[in-house]
Amino acid sequence: MIEHKASEKDRLDKIVSKIETNLSREAIQRMIKSGKILVNGKQEKPSYKTELGDIITIEQEVPEEIELKPQEMPLDIVYEDVDILVVNKEKGIVVHPGNGNPDGTLVNAVMARCKGSLSGIGGKIRPGIVHRIDKDTSGLVIIAKNDNSHINLSKQIQNREVEKTYIALVRGKIKENEATINMPIGRSTKDRKKMAVIKTGKEAITHFKVLKRYNEFTLLEVKIETGRTHQIRVHLSEIGYPIVGDEVYSNGKNPFNVKGQMLHAAKLTFKHPKTREKITVEAPLPQYFKDVLNILKLQESN
Repeated sequence: MIEHKASEKDRLDKIVSKIETNLSREAIQRMIKSGKILVNGKQEKPSYKTELGDIITIEQEVPEEIELKPQEMPLDIVYEDVDILVVNKEKGIVVHPGNGNPDGTLVNAVMARCKGSLSGIGGKIRPGIVHRIDKDTSGLVIIAKNDNSHINLSKQIQNREVEKTYIALVRGKIKENEATINMPIGRSTKDRKKMAVIKTGKEAITHFKVLKRYNEFTLLEVKIETGRTHQIRVHLSEIGYPIVGDEVYSNGKNPFNVKGQMLHAAKLTFKHPKTREKITVEAPLPQYFKDVLNILKLQESN
């Protein structure tokens, strides 16, 4: 952790680039957005104009050299053509390499499948990755095979034109049939590894509809307008209905011995980046999820 007192007025990302000369502007902007660079203890935007005397705090990480290699791994391919690939990711698989996960990721498997034909916009460790889902969230991920597809799909996501539908099992019996959670999300001030609902966070909008109520649990269909880190998990925990198995935003304890959140990216609707045709892809619930629902169904019938 280093501290620097601003001696000029300029954009935050420009100031930091002069301090950390070994970091790219893109890397600096990612660090600012993830809360690893703060101004006077608060999270700001990369475009924030510094004032003389502002204290800039930079959380330094020890970089890990990652050699990205194609790896033959089973892939559940839901859709594929020359421009895009849609994969149903298993729970427990990380989307792209990073510290602690140098290989065995979805990217390694996709590289082996596509043999070099992937968009490079995401950088060296995120080839083709347009959006992500958490390690312990299963379901649909879109991969761009070329830069034009990546740019087009990224704009669709930015403009909220991609409809993302999830299925979640939460603790507690929700009374409302459907509702919208509109609470800003940002890096937690208490634990920098977690996200939280905070006033200074970014806009985050989550819609949910009850699919089935059980004695102590509720099955939800969830749609998100925004794509903040851990958004669904944070929002549902905040209103008192944490996702079953979530080890970060609940105590993780559950009678089913499920580890990791019971959250599945079940459906995506978007426009094909080249043809502009409307595409809807779906992924069935994983078997462990079905097994838990069967247990709940049996408990109700007894």
